[in-house]
Amino acid sequence: MILAKDFIETAEGLVFAVVESGLEQGKVLCFLRYIVNKGQSQKVNTEQANLYLKENSPQYLYYSCLKDAHLHAVDLDQIVKHHKPRIKLKEILANNTKDDVETDLFALCRLFEDHGVNPENIGVTGSVLISAQKQNSDLDLVFYSRDAFYKARQITAELIRLGDCNGLNEDDWKESYDRRSCDLSYAEYLWHEKRKLNKAVINQRKFDLNFVLENQEKTALVQYKKLEAIKLKVQISDDTLAFDYPAEFSIDHPQIQSIVCYTATYTGQAQSGEWVEVSGVLEEGDEMEQRIVVGSTREANGEYIRVINE
Repeated sequence: MILAKDFIETAEGLVFAVVESGLEQGKVLCFLRYIVNKGQSQKVNTEQANLYLKENSPQYLYYSCLKDAHLHAVDLDQIVKHHKPRIKLKEILANNTKDDVETDLFALCRLFEDHGVNPENIGVTGSVLISAQKQNSDLDLVFYSRDAFYKARQITAELIRLGDCNGLNEDDWKESYDRRSCDLSYAEYLWHEKRKLNKAVINQRKFDLNFVLENQEKTALVQYKKLEAIKLKVQISDDTLAFDYPAEFSIDHPQIQSIVCYTATYTGQAQSGEWVEVSGVLEEGDEMEQRIVVGSTREANGEYIRVINE
């Protein structure tokens, strides 16, 4: 099973981050993140990735009819290596020779284990997954149990209280904000992010907590079409899937059932009972069901979820 947050690699040395679990028309939905050349991994941004594929490997450019969106996709038979976060973490925890990044990862996982999280439910993604980390690389953990993920968030708060970890400092938060290029003010971004409890620092190294549902029930694939840009104020009725990928927030609205979010910036952004202002793209499914998508493009320019504090 190929899951979101896995990486897949092709014979050309292209490493894609999987953006959705499962397959669409026999293809893995993904986005190019690294180009491997002579054993060296070069990270690429969205613009660089699209340009590189257009010029060198256009077969991986893909239009998803189900999502009415342009992204990247790889056929199963084009995959030469499947990088699995849980297997990679298991190898690191069993390995006695580690660099500074892996040493900090080892220490962090031991702290979670000491507080009751089974390491079998954890993986590591990002640069560490493909051994492309640098001295200043962050740690990106993936949790495959909803209970373990929510417990890890509470443990993170406790580790900060105990002094085993630290909260992000002002420079860390500003760097995170600048990297996101989101449509919230810095003060708004900070208010939303601090209460999520999914970021902290161990030994001066930032880490993130992510959740991927492993045993997701297969549902009928729904084809959506984009209707129009939309902005409205609405109340969140259920935040159970707020940290899923994609994140989903049920809303109290006569025509629109939910907000679906494909950008990490707004994962976990709102809680049940809160009113939000949402800006995104209204989509309609096969049976006239409607949803608002935040992150209809990778940059999600002009798209956001903002809790209304009035």
